Amino acid sequence: MTASGVAPPAAPAKIIFGKYEIGRLLGYGAFAKVYYARHILQGHSVAIKIISKAKVIRGGLVVHTKREIVVMRRLHHPNIVRLLEVLASRSNIYFVMEYAKGGELFSRVARGHLSEDQSRKFFHQLIFAIAFCHARGVFHRDLKPENLLLDDSGNLKVSDFGLSAVAEQIRSDGLFHTLCGTPAYVAPEILSRKGYEGAKVDIWSCGVILFVLSAGYLPFNDPNLMALYRKIYLGEYRCPKWISPELRRLLSRLLDTNPETRITVEGILNDPWFRRGLEEGNMFRLMRFREDIEERIARIERENDEDDDRDLNAFDIISLYSRFDLSGFFNSTVKARKRFVSAGPVDAVLVRVETVGREEGLVVRRRLRSLKGRGAAAVEGWMGNLIVWVDVYRLSPELVMVEVERGGGLEAARWSFEFWREKLTLGLRSSASEPPTPVCATSGELSSGPSTPVTGGTKRIGPASEPSSPVYVEEKMMLEGEPAINGK
Repeated sequence: MTASGVAPPAAPAKIIFGKYEIGRLLGYGAFAKVYYARHILQGHSVAIKIISKAKVIRGGLVVHTKREIVVMRRLHHPNIVRLLEVLASRSNIYFVMEYAKGGELFSRVARGHLSEDQSRKFFHQLIFAIAFCHARGVFHRDLKPENLLLDDSGNLKVSDFGLSAVAEQIRSDGLFHTLCGTPAYVAPEILSRKGYEGAKVDIWSCGVILFVLSAGYLPFNDPNLMALYRKIYLGEYRCPKWISPELRRLLSRLLDTNPETRITVEGILNDPWFRRGLEEGNMFRLMRFREDIEERIARIERENDEDDDRDLNAFDIISLYSRFDLSGFFNSTVKARKRFVSAGPVDAVLVRVETVGREEGLVVRRRLRSLKGRGAAAVEGWMGNLIVWVDVYRLSPELVMVEVERGGGLEAARWSFEFWREKLTLGLRSSASEPPTPVCATSGELSSGPSTPVTGGTKRIGPASEPSSPVYVEEKMMLEGEPAINGK
């Protein structure tokens, strides 16, 4: 029996789902337990969080559990513990997660305070991870050293998103109202019960963590809970003599009791103490890290086969419209795609993407296949959130098909499809007709726009003989049968 009154759980079955061999217990609480495990076939180590369905239901935590899954699926970053898969049995839910071999950061601090250089290293990684979360509308709300793990190289990994919140939970006043967090790390505005901003309470908790790393003890501490809350509310703390003046200034801005004047992530990134020893390129690489985007860019670079320099044919176009993609079911990053035909060449369209992005203060990374038959560009916000992904395919020496895929999240929502429709086609409009849109011969007409029937059961949007501006076609249009191809 632990001090909290929670009895140690019984050991689970040795092998689960025929693929994971369960090992030692890593930790447990009232609703879940975490075990070390090994993948039987591949041999790599994982951590498996086993959650009792019955306890979750009795505790009214069904929504929290679902939210934790959604949140962790959004977050792929080197400094965040990764959710590998979710499994379920009749009685339990299993989160299969990346295993952090180095244990809790708390264990390091329990042996004594860290040097400022050591504290700075961990604080860098913490801020990179939290900035990444905030850019995707995710707020942790329970940051503390016990939820910060270390891998076998000593790098920090943020874990335990069970109390996290997403932007969709914000009320009409723009604030969160749920009371949560660990008392010594909770922000004063949460205590006031008047609503709070998720990003600002996370920054406060980061300040408490930085203090603990550097001082070796909590800035706000009292055995009496009400006395503790009073100290937090008034911001009463003292720095030990070994803390440098620069760090004292940063701590005072992190532990500012007024959330309106508290330092932001952007302010932290520009703070002299924070920037010391920081490699600029590495900072922005971690701020913008998106595993899915990195993989797409890498795929373009390695697809260097003999088909690079050919034009799209009718079958290629159909495959673009009929592809079956489940990514939206698991990942909120991709919201919609729209396409249009424009004057080429491919590189001219990508230059235009880069120009528009620069005008909007965005980061654009573009790639051309070696023979210029296809190109792509990732347009990202300063925090790394995907704004749009642009694919450009050559139809002929003079024409290209442009596919615009908009990202998700709060940052991407600032730029509507109408904005990209206007800006991205400016100066690229041509006398080209729209791309042939395959539809089922029995499925009827498209929902909007005039149509001119053509042979073979397909329809072309707009008059075939007249010049027109690019027309977007929604990706969600589904093929219900095999379209006939209108030969030329």
